Amino acid sequence: MKSLLFLVLISACWAEPHPDNSSLEHERIIHIQENGPRLLVVAEQAKIFSHRGGNVTLPCKFYHEHTSSTAGSGTHKIRVKWTKLTSDYLKEVDVFVAMGQHRKSYGNYQGRVFLRESSENDASLIITNIILEDYGRYKCEVIEGLEDDTAVVALNLEGVVFPYSPRLGRYNLNFHEAQRACLDQDSVIASFDQLYDAWRSGMDWCNAGWLSDGSVQYPITKPREPCGGKNTVPGVRNYGFWDKEKSRYDVFCFTSNFNGKSLLHPYLVNDCSSACERKLQWQQAVFDLSKLMLGLENVVVEFTRTHAQSKFVFATCSRRSFLPLTTRIGRSF
Repeated sequence: MKSLLFLVLISACWAEPHPDNSSLEHERIIHIQENGPRLLVVAEQAKIFSHRGGNVTLPCKFYHEHTSSTAGSGTHKIRVKWTKLTSDYLKEVDVFVAMGQHRKSYGNYQGRVFLRESSENDASLIITNIILEDYGRYKCEVIEGLEDDTAVVALNLEGVVFPYSPRLGRYNLNFHEAQRACLDQDSVIASFDQLYDAWRSGMDWCNAGWLSDGSVQYPITKPREPCGGKNTVPGVRNYGFWDKEKSRYDVFCFTSNFNGKSLLHPYLVNDCSSACERKLQWQQAVFDLSKLMLGLENVVVEFTRTHAQSKFVFATCSRRSFLPLTTRIGRSF
């Protein structure tokens, strides 16, 4: 009986929580969560503009709240990670990671990205030799121990959005074929933001086309019956999201200048001679015929945009049945 009572007393002693340990654990949590300086990551500019072939710096700096120091606390190594956000924000594509002396870039960013590091708290990313696929939103994340914070910077490219239909006629492309069609025209599928900017600049196109997020939309500046009704308001019409394999539409492509070179524009005109004799419409903007110069092999026509200075479109009429238009681009139309 005495042995049984002794064991019960020992068990009761072990089961009793130690007040000092419980208090110490609680104090540690408070110290980490509230007493430490808070890490802040800031982008000085939320939107940056550049063009294909150029170099750009995506700004990002980090600070500690309630301290005079702009660098890290010195207790933990600073880890800087740059990722690119997808259009739906559901995925992130790794771009660049730095920690101490270690650096790593990913995918087609390899050899083109590095940190500016103009100061101890500078996490800005430099992207060189920009390509069309670089367009989008980037996230700068800085991690120090258990503290981290992020900032988002948008990289916009100067260029043009244009609708594309295959030679077989409109509404003949599924999403993947639309991607390849834009690549064949030295371009990529336009994003909604790019199409929206084009609509704000006057783009009016009644045929629906794929966008990079998988949606199907089209811009209307002059409402009319064949394009959703004349009593509707102007805007970018949205057909929603469709099956990327089975559904077929046109596509809106985006391209940007490359060191001042002329760009292939995919509008195809069946009759070259008649195209050179009449005024052409390009993205519903009227261009006035200003010069006609005949050559032995080519007919070169120069058009001047009526509502913007210093914007030119050069159309070369070849002897073949299809006419590619080449566009020299300055700032975004």
